[in-house]
Amino acid sequence: MNIVCLDMEGVLVPEIWIAFAEASGIPELKRTTRDEPDYDKLMRWRLGVLKDHGLGLKQIQQTIAAIDPLPGAKAFLDALRRRTQVVILSDTFEEFAMPLMEKLGWPTIFCNSLVVAPDGEITDFKMRCAQSKLTTVKALQSMGYDTIASGDSYNDLAMIQASKAGFLFRSTDAIKAQYPQIPAYEEYDGLLDAIFKAL
Repeated sequence: MNIVCLDMEGVLVPEIWIAFAEASGIPELKRTTRDEPDYDKLMRWRLGVLKDHGLGLKQIQQTIAAIDPLPGAKAFLDALRRRTQVVILSDTFEEFAMPLMEKLGWPTIFCNSLVVAPDGEITDFKMRCAQSKLTTVKALQSMGYDTIASGDSYNDLAMIQASKAGFLFRSTDAIKAQYPQIPAYEEYDGLLDAIFKAL
């Protein structure tokens, strides 16, 4: 019994915060988990930047509405789902992810949620569980699944390393250099072949 666990941003869809940084003209918001391994620290910093600029959920959702999946992502996901179970494990939030899940054909996603004030200010965030990707992979394994994982950032490494097979996808040169033992792919066809071989 196999289940494939995929990161979302950078693997299936563009990085939401980078798109919002460009749309809002706030370049510092381009900082992602590729740059900052501590997700809690990164998110609290992001919320501070949003507050300083008077921006809230509405503005981010307007940017997300214009985002499409990465070219080839839906075909990759469809091919994968025809062969095996797939779950997307993301540190993003339900309030961000749902329009993107619709464009990907409604795959299963486990993510987090935001705390939003009546005026639309994002005041906090609620993580589903600690170390959510690793915790979920271990839970799936405890239910009898072998997991295969792929992601692009520091926050994906634990689930990749804990799985029976794991792959980097379109990761940074720095991460690939630090973890040369993890096979790295740049194109969906290569990643799909590697996953199929691991099933």
